[in-house]
Amino acid sequence: MATTRQAHTVWEGNLLEGNGVVTLDSSGIGEYPVSWPSRAEKANGKTSPEELIAAAHSSCFSMALSNGLASAGTPPTRLNTQAEVTFQPGTGITGIHLTVEGEVPGLDEAGFVKAAEDAKANCPVSQALSGTTITLTASLA
Repeated sequence: MATTRQAHTVWEGNLLEGNGVVTLDSSGIGEYPVSWPSRAEKANGKTSPEELIAAAHSSCFSMALSNGLASAGTPPTRLNTQAEVTFQPGTGITGIHLTVEGEVPGLDEAGFVKAAEDAKANCPVSQALSGTTITLTASLA
């Protein structure tokens, strides 16, 4: 069964001086301020579309990798995934780098890297972002 999730943003003012609030409607877990300076310069306590993409990508990738490892008979004890989304003003999102460190009993480094590459290629967020260069560093803890 398909699911749909919702978020909305209320923006006030122009791009450079305005600001907005992103609300995560489906989960109800919060409202997060956004602004152009928080996107193109320092975060200063506000989020950005790129940070939200990084959150989505790191969690989706972790789920895909966990599932792939478990399906292969080597379920992970722990996965720690970081996603770095690079934004260049005037150009857009120029790349995403995933870094994952895993604790996977019974699996060697090569097997873990192979499973991570498969998760990178097949997680739904990676597929949705396929127009962007996605790189990966994977290692066992």
